[in-house]
Amino acid sequence: MSDVYESNIHANARQQVILQLLERQSVVRVAELCERFGVSDMTVRRDLQELEQAGLIRRTYGGAVSARGRSFEPPFPARVATNQAQKQRIGQMAASLVQDGDSVALDVGTTTLEVARALRDKHNLTVVTHSLPIAQVLANHPLIRVIVVGGVLRSGELSLIGHLAERAYREFYVDKLFLGVGGLSLKAGLTEFNLEDALVKQAMLQSAKERIVVADASKLERVAFAFIGPLTGINTLVTDADADAQVVRQIEEAGVRVMLA
Repeated sequence: MSDVYESNIHANARQQVILQLLERQSVVRVAELCERFGVSDMTVRRDLQELEQAGLIRRTYGGAVSARGRSFEPPFPARVATNQAQKQRIGQMAASLVQDGDSVALDVGTTTLEVARALRDKHNLTVVTHSLPIAQVLANHPLIRVIVVGGVLRSGELSLIGHLAERAYREFYVDKLFLGVGGLSLKAGLTEFNLEDALVKQAMLQSAKERIVVADASKLERVAFAFIGPLTGINTLVTDADADAQVVRQIEEAGVRVMLA
């Protein structure tokens, strides 16, 4: 029983890596995966079969491609477990940009959640958010005032969307915005999986003095379903050190400061 449990853990870890690879490239090859994981051809094919049965990939001759459409948004718990160490470093670096006394807007997402956790040592902050997990993280800190905007609850995300959320953000003028995105591309700009989320993010961008995107390297050169705004509409990108150097250079050439955590 223990061996079966251990095997499942390893399979889950491999499958998570396969999905991450497909976020960054169009195809994975069985031979390359065997070499990467140090496992047999049969083991990799079994992993791919399980992912295909879950509707996450489509197997091809000698490999696989992603079956996810641009509007597919992985569940919140799955995103929390993905690239966790990188997100923590990004959150800490992003929080270092905040000064005591600042007003801050925090977008929904697993990386902005790490920003919130890293803000707990700051004083006299006002934080505006439509994320219930972020509000909960900051709720018991007497030196941080938390404003939760209204809206329609997305149960899986525990976030608030809709006209009330959009209108609330247009009525606040914050010093710094920390924005999460589904994808960031030189050509397509900032994109999101969900249209309603994208509309709230557009409102957030309009009312922030300094606009900062926090996104791990897997989000770079990815295009999601709904347009948020052009790349030139932000001031800073905080990402992790795994980011492709050429992509980073091109983002900087577009006038965006890039910070690598």
